[in-house]
Amino acid sequence: MPRSILVLAHTGREDAIRAAVHTCAKLQEAGLAPVLLARDVTAIREAERAGVVPPLESTPHTLDVDCSLDEVSLGVVLGGDGSVLRAAELVRDSGLPLLAVNLGHVGFLAESERTDLSRTVEAVVAQDYSVEERMAIDVRVFQGEELVARTWALNEASVEKSNRERMLEVVTAVDGSPISTYGCDGVVMATPTGSTAYAFSAGGPVVWPEVQAMLMVPISAHALFAKPLVVSPDSVLTVEVLPRTNEPGVLWCDGRRTVDLPLGSRVEVTRSPQPVRIARLSRTPFTERLVRKFNLPTKGWRGPVTEQDRAEAAVRETRSASRRPEGDPSSRGVSIVEPHHLAPRPGVVPPATATLPVVSARDERLGIARSGATPDEGSDEPDTHSGGADQA
Repeated sequence: MPRSILVLAHTGREDAIRAAVHTCAKLQEAGLAPVLLARDVTAIREAERAGVVPPLESTPHTLDVDCSLDEVSLGVVLGGDGSVLRAAELVRDSGLPLLAVNLGHVGFLAESERTDLSRTVEAVVAQDYSVEERMAIDVRVFQGEELVARTWALNEASVEKSNRERMLEVVTAVDGSPISTYGCDGVVMATPTGSTAYAFSAGGPVVWPEVQAMLMVPISAHALFAKPLVVSPDSVLTVEVLPRTNEPGVLWCDGRRTVDLPLGSRVEVTRSPQPVRIARLSRTPFTERLVRKFNLPTKGWRGPVTEQDRAEAAVRETRSASRRPEGDPSSRGVSIVEPHHLAPRPGVVPPATATLPVVSARDERLGIARSGATPDEGSDEPDTHSGGADQA
């Protein structure tokens, strides 16, 4: 029995339909069995009748009709990050790995671009890919002590205000200890995968996918301390909707699943024991992916230090160490600077001073300034500047 490959495409777009037909044709040529959702099969048949795409040699299998997810070895997603999130929702319980081809804009979760589609299909046929696990989060909603909703997210769970003209009042907590209370547009609780999505737009940090952590990022918070937080993956993130402004909230998970949050609702986010599996064609460093997706300037970078460079530097260091006094770190390019309070205190030298002229009220009226005693002090020196005016 040939291997079955699930092809998931955003069939509301013509370019996605063309990509899906091309992928199915290449898989059939290689002897593999493409599998589509029932609605995608219908969309492709309509496109064939309209002459938009060429007809396939044979009709692809339909999921849950001709085969189940347990019989599929890989899912190929044709679209942007939104298509990957929809696919993850579909295959989450089966653990099926997903390989994404970007047909959208940024496509952080995509492994290749539209121009590399043929090469991607060849790698799928040859099983030339690896699988990595991305952390997901479990999301629970409580009203009082009652659990009213439970869902999950690959990117983020965001608590947001339900009305545009009002602020949402929340109190945030980590591991059962409160952090801060403030008014805001919302709070994003994200995974490392979601750190480059909604959390990034709200000012959160970029977290490498292999880092095990969770993020809490306020959105437009009206508070002095409302900074993004990065916590342990074993922590519990909590956001409670306060009745201070009589403004309810709404919970969004990956922008797809939503729960209304009445006043007093509490949202708790924890690490999910069930990750999402992503297929990779190459072990491209996340740094390179980040630079490429955001088109970051890297002019001036001279490349990494090679192992040969390190070996040569080690030889030079060994030669230099043999010629310097033992225990002298300054010759290694390191200077030791003591704190200012440990340095010897300088001698205190009093500043040079001069006698200030004293001007009395009488001198002020006469426009006279003296550097010594005033006339009120009974100076014996004749007043040569008054011109006899004081006898008037």
